[in-house]
Amino acid sequence: MPGLHYRHEERFLVAQRMREYELVMVLSPEGDEQAVEVAVQRVADFIAGVGGAVSEQESWGVRRLAYPIKNFQEGSYVLTRFQLGVGDVGELDRILKASEDVLRHLITLPDKTELAERKS
Repeated sequence: MPGLHYRHEERFLVAQRMREYELVMVLSPEGDEQAVEVAVQRVADFIAGVGGAVSEQESWGVRRLAYPIKNFQEGSYVLTRFQLGVGDVGELDRILKASEDVLRHLITLPDKTELAERKS
């Protein structure tokens, strides 16, 4: 069935609905371009590992923050659009919170009109 993702969970086959998400991460400016790529790849590997798919990744570069976060005045911004099972979003959020190089992150559902425009 399209839009469903199956995974084995404690002897049960669980069907999860796949949804479109957007993730914006603010990464530490201390790392170079390679460190940003490693962080982005770590997220992409998690998404692929649980049966999701990354549809788009966009680096916005280093930008000044509106207020200091962990004593940083700047951060490297990255946008990732992806599909993921509903039950796996919490785990992704937990991983991002535990990551030292991620200063802030936000996972959202894209606007329905924006989704329709991108698919057409």
